[in-house]
Amino acid sequence: MKIDRLIGITMYLLNRNVVSAKELAERFEVSVRTIVRDIDSLSSAGIPISSSTGAAGGYEILDTFKLNKQITTVEDYLFIITALKGMCSAYDNKKINTTLEKMLTAGHYKDEEQRVFIDFGVVSEGRNITELVREIEEAICNKNIVEFDYTGSTGRKSHRIVEPLALNYRWYAWYMLAYCTYKNDYRLFKLNRLADLIITDKLIEHEHGNIPDLLEKQWRNDTRRNISMKLLCKAEARVPIMEYAKGKIIEERENGDFIMLANGIENERIWFSMLLGFGDAVQVLEPQEVIDMLKEKSMQIQNLYKD
Repeated sequence: MKIDRLIGITMYLLNRNVVSAKELAERFEVSVRTIVRDIDSLSSAGIPISSSTGAAGGYEILDTFKLNKQITTVEDYLFIITALKGMCSAYDNKKINTTLEKMLTAGHYKDEEQRVFIDFGVVSEGRNITELVREIEEAICNKNIVEFDYTGSTGRKSHRIVEPLALNYRWYAWYMLAYCTYKNDYRLFKLNRLADLIITDKLIEHEHGNIPDLLEKQWRNDTRRNISMKLLCKAEARVPIMEYAKGKIIEERENGDFIMLANGIENERIWFSMLLGFGDAVQVLEPQEVIDMLKEKSMQIQNLYKD
């Protein structure tokens, strides 16, 4: 509906500086011409939208404008409650629980109205990680330098002294974005590879830019090699292999077996452990390096359990 789009555009502009017509068109899945008409409608309704031309041009709402009326719908409210409950299941922070209580009190919410339930309990990765998240978050808030022992993906151990900047949950694990004084650069540290964390009394010395931009830059600069694999899978493995490998089936066989393409990141154990766990239900056809890795690991396991 047009009214929903107009409200959406207003909220989008309020949360940003200058936004181009093209960006708005892509965001709301309409043409640029429609966006222009919508902006005219909003201006006619008294919302002070200014426009500018040029490469950095676009639309923005004047800072003096404030929304005084409640414009969120019941559905919007339920989405917020669902998201907050999901965060509470994974992120042990009293402020989030307080925010949830405020939202429950402020709105007209009933438990029976919720239809989507999200539980990120697996995110905590155990009590040790939960404590690490809490300690690092405190260090970030107080701008304390931290130090710890770290084991890299290749098994190499080192002692690090860093300026912690942010916590990020991605790829089934918690990471810390920090400025490493050893490397004199920004790095991502996987929390389950940290040991003997110490929060020092020393304060952060460097000025850091936009944290979200720094975080995304680190993920884009991930130099680990992506390994492409071709797998021959038995019919009974279809559901679990598709669930965990999230690959693409390229060939179906009459007996229900199939061949699929999947990817794994170098030096990450999850996908390799998954292949071992499937036993003879999944056979790696290529590349040869993965086949050799599986042979070597299988031999080590057999030797471990020899009488």
